[in-house]
This record gives sequence, C-alpha cells and structure tokens, in this order.
Amino acid sequence: MTDKDNSIINIALVGGGPFCKKVIEKIALGYPKKAVNASIVAVADPDFKSPGVIFAKEKGLQTVRDYHELYQPEYDIHLIIILTPDKTIFEDILKTKPHNIRILAYHVFELFWKAIGLERERAEEIETILNGIQDFILVITPEREIIDVNQPFLDQMGYSREEVIGSKCHEIYHKEDHPCNGSDLFCPLNRVIRDKRPSQQVRTRVDHNGERRYIEVTIYPIWEKDGKISKFIEISRDITERKKEESEITQRLEQMVEERTRQLKETHGKLLHQDKMASLGKLSASVVHEINNPIAGILNLIILIKRIIEEGPMSQKELDLFSRYLNLMETETRRTSRIVSNLLAFSRQSKVDLKSLNVNRLLEKILFLNSNLLKMSGVEVEKKLDANLPDIVGSEDQLQQVFMNLVSNAGEAIEVDGGGILSIESECFSEGDKITVSFRDTGAGIREENLSRLFEPFFTTKKKGKGVGLGLSVAYGIIEEHGGSINVESEEGKGTTFKVELPLRHISERLDPDGGPYVEH
Repeated sequence: MTDKDNSIINIALVGGGPFCKKVIEKIALGYPKKAVNASIVAVADPDFKSPGVIFAKEKGLQTVRDYHELYQPEYDIHLIIILTPDKTIFEDILKTKPHNIRILAYHVFELFWKAIGLERERAEEIETILNGIQDFILVITPEREIIDVNQPFLDQMGYSREEVIGSKCHEIYHKEDHPCNGSDLFCPLNRVIRDKRPSQQVRTRVDHNGERRYIEVTIYPIWEKDGKISKFIEISRDITERKKEESEITQRLEQMVEERTRQLKETHGKLLHQDKMASLGKLSASVVHEINNPIAGILNLIILIKRIIEEGPMSQKELDLFSRYLNLMETETRRTSRIVSNLLAFSRQSKVDLKSLNVNRLLEKILFLNSNLLKMSGVEVEKKLDANLPDIVGSEDQLQQVFMNLVSNAGEAIEVDGGGILSIESECFSEGDKITVSFRDTGAGIREENLSRLFEPFFTTKKKGKGVGLGLSVAYGIIEEHGGSINVESEEGKGTTFKVELPLRHISERLDPDGGPYVEH
C-alpha cells in the first residue's frame, strides 16, 4: 500500500479527530498527487472509532493504533504531521523517530492550515466570480496552450473542461492543427506581440458542433520582469445574435428605403405630370386662337370653291384660282396638324427616355408651340443661339417641360408690364464640358425676399388661380437629375434671368435611374 515513487512525499497523520478528517478531505482527496507532490498514506490513533480513523479506512488508507509503527520501513513515511495539541506526543516522536522522517508540530501545521484555508477560500471566491461573468475568460500560454477557462465558455461553446484544458487555442477555435498565421486569419495573439499592447477585434470561430459564431475578442498580455509575455488573458463574448439582429435591421432598413424611394418616384412623377397639365392648360387656351384662324380660312376657301363649282364650267383662270385655294388649304391644314401634334406630344405621360438631343432645336420647337401665347402677352422674342452648340444626352420630354415653364413664366411677367422682350441665348463653355441656356425677360422682376424660396414646392408669387407653385421646383429637380444647375438673378422692376447649365455627356453615358450621372464601364 506504500507509494514507492520517491518523487512523492508520503505523509502520516497522528491524531484521528475531526481535524484529521478535514485534512484528509481537503488534501488527500481535493488535490491529485502530482499537483501537491505529496500523498497521505496512513493515520495513527489509539481510538479506532475516532472520525479521522473511520474516514481513513473508508478511503483505503493505512491505520494504526501506535504511531511508533509508522517508523517501520514498509510504510516508507517521509513526514509525520501531528494533529493533536498534546505536547508529550510531539516530544516523544521527536526523540524516537528515525532520522529520515521529518516531523511537523501541531501549532505550526495549524498556522499553515489556516493560511491555506484563507487562500483556498479566496481562490474559490475568484473562481465563482469568473464563472458568474457571462463573458468568456481563458488563460493561454505563449505556446498557444489553454491552461484555464471559465464555465460560460464551456457552456455556450459546448465543450467540457477536459477537452479544452491543455489544447491549443487554434484547435478549439478553428478545428485547425496549425496556428492562425494566414493573412485572412491573423492571430490576435500575434497582434498583441507585434503591437505590445492589448488587442480587440471581431472574429469568426466554430463551436463544438462546428457552427460558425461571431466572437468579440480582447487579448491582454501578462508581462514578466524581463519583458517577456508569461501568458495571455482572453476576454471575449459571443455576439452572433447581435450580428443576426443587426443584419435583420439592415435588411428592414433597406426595404424601407426601397419602398420610400418608390413612393418618392411616384410622387415626383405625379408632380411632373401635374405641372405639365398646368402648362398644357395655358397652351390650350392660347392655341385655340392659333387653330381657329386657319380653320376659319379653310372654311372660307371651301365656300368659295363650292360657289365656283356651282357657277358651271371653270375657265383656266378659275382653275388656277381653284388650285391656289387648295394649296392654301393644305398649308393651313398642315400648320394646324403640327400645332395639334405638338400639343399631343407634350400632353403624354412623362417617360425618361435618354438620348442625344440638340437644345437649339428643342428651343425652336418650344417657341413655335408658344408663339401665339407670347404674341398675346406682347412678348418680342430675341434669339441668340450658338450654331455650333454640341448635342447633350438627356430626356427631351423633361427638358422641354423645363424650358416650356421658363418661357411661360417670362411671358406672364412681361404681360403684367404691358409687353417687353424675352431674350433666349445658348452657348458652350470654353472648357467644352457643359452648355448654358439663358432666359432673360424685361418683366416686373422678383422681390429679393422671394428669391431664396423660388424653387420651393408650392411657393408662388402669382395671383390665385394662376399657378400652384410646382413649376420651378419640378424644373429644379429635373435639371439636378441631369447633373446640371439652374440659377436665377433678378432685380425688382428690371426683369429676371434664369440660367440653366447642363453637362455634356458622351452617348455611352446616361443618368442613374435614381438621379445623377454615371458612366458605363
């Protein structure tokens, strides 16, 4: 029954009272032999009914009534600890023991025992605190070996203590048999060594079942006096659920943004159409006269032709007159058709159709469409269009709506003053990267306090029933979407100038559907 391993100190206890039982419980059973480098092998007490002797027998230890028997070589005792305060026993053992057996007096061992008890209680308290912390806490050596771990790590990652203690960290974290030295898997311990300070990062690791987890890791180095790292303290937490929630929130926000963008596009489209219909109403009122004149002329010519036919056979002179009437009817009919076609084209629902277009031709078309309206308002048009103006890429329908609005506003401003001049000028910048179109009128001008609000939706300086304040705000949005700008200069009583700048784009470029230019690669 004796332990023949000379590296282990064999201990015999003299005194089998309650103190003896407590010592056996705490030392002999609480620690492995290799951990304390000692083993209790025997207990001596004349009373075999004492608690210590009974417990020793239950645990398979040697028990004797006479402590002198412990001197025998077969017990191989190295140390006798006296657990009774009886001084005569201590003095007798001191006189009779062999020289190779050492002795530890009762009062000395009691002092050590109390100190050990306090230390153990403190260690248990610390262990309880660490296990109560839900963050993962691990102690790792510079050789990447895990030497301690708290219970939350074991519980949440699905490991037992035996699986973790003594294993390499990369074996537990990544199921790899080699350290994490790859650039895509940079070891946080190496970062601490490199930076010589604590490191924090979010890493992906796998649990016992191989499921990927997101872990927020903080590594603290423990330095020795010689400047070397003795161990690493890792404090980490599982943020997988937080990552999932963040991902779900991000998806919900993206869906909300998409829905809001769709609603804004619908609203913007309605505003465009509403503004167009307002402009169409103005045009319709003006072109009634423009259409009525040729129709009246055609009607008169038809009456003349019918009269000539009724008078009988026609002379050559009458045939020539007849032919002239028909030519006039054709001209007036074509002019009426052109006016109506332009109105129909303008009234159609807006659709962004980006193509190469010439701004000068667009301006001429708008002036033709508004010719009668401008004439009725007493507007004299002066044009200074750059003959070498390069084409731009944009939506002809939308830009027509912008220019139509500016021409219409200028006509109304001039009409208030009883007539005036509208100057329209186009030119290309010397840098060759954009063009500008200016609309300058000699109307009443705009008050200074209204200039800053001019492009606000539903802001208008017109009389009730003359406008709802959408035209300029819609125009501003269209020009912005084309990557350009629209500015206004005005002085009350001296007229107003609107200047539109539009960037030149190659045909390979187009507008982003959500607004703004981008280039195809």
